[in-house]
Amino acid sequence: MPKRFRLTRRFPVAMTEDGYRRLKKFAKEAGLDEGEALSFLFENFDSVLNEETFGHRLRLFNAELDDRKR
Repeated sequence: MPKRFRLTRRFPVAMTEDGYRRLKKFAKEAGLDEGEALSFLFENFDSVLNEETFGHRLRLFNAELDDRKR
């Protein structure tokens, strides 16, 4: 029997424009709304993550973060 899908948590989120555009594109392609798409990504995080590139991309993002906030 499948789990019932309920959105039980709501929180304010700040995203970059690039990140939000990509989220909207993914959600549209998958036939989901943005909240459902985020739930899918985080519930399946380990299986959608490319472990070979994750660490490198995270370091790059963190290195650019201060400049991007300005």
